[in-house]
Amino acid sequence: MAKIKTMRERAGFTQAEVAESLGIAQSTIAMWENGTNQPRADKLPLLAKLYGCKIDDLFDNTDRPA
Repeated sequence: MAKIKTMRERAGFTQAEVAESLGIAQSTIAMWENGTNQPRADKLPLLAKLYGCKIDDLFDNTDRPA
């Protein structure tokens, strides 16, 4: 989910700031961004709101058929 990193950077947040906003560890954000782990479904609306985007924007859709 490398797109999460791009969206975070566009929104102007550090990993630590996002982690604090969501009440989770910064290492969790790092794992989401490097693809080791994925956010739980209940975190997706919070991420989208924080980043000012839609949930779909958090995912890399380049592999999906049109």
